[in-house]
Amino acid sequence: MSNDSKPAAQVTIEKLRNGRWAFVLKRGSVVYPAHGQFASQIEAVAAGQLALKSLENKR
Repeated sequence: MSNDSKPAAQVTIEKLRNGRWAFVLKRGSVVYPAHGQFASQIEAVAAGQLALKSLENKR
């Protein structure tokens, strides 16, 4: 499979109802549910990027 046909992955940061932060992974048409309950947006971004990197390394 070439790199052009692989779906693009992205991380989205969302604020939860309880005021905490979470990240959502999207890869092509697949959306992984919100993960984590981080105190700050920066923590959620860092955790989301780490999860995305580990997901890409498993391919």
